[in-house]
Amino acid sequence: MTNPHTAAAALEHKYREPNARSRYEVTRADLPLHCPMDGMSLWNSHPRVYLPIEATGRTKCPYCGADYVLKDG
Repeated sequence: MTNPHTAAAALEHKYREPNARSRYEVTRADLPLHCPMDGMSLWNSHPRVYLPIEATGRTKCPYCGADYVLKDG
């Protein structure tokens, strides 16, 4: 039987905590941009929303308020 504490610890390294920061720097490789981003666990976050960032190089998530900045814009 799997130890639940060990399994939980293993998952912590696999996924980033969603909405943990208020500012994220992203690159064109992250486009199309959505929040929460790939690699973030979805079970404790808001629904995925796609964010327009190409025109201005900046955007804000309407759900969690996270700011996204395009580094190579």
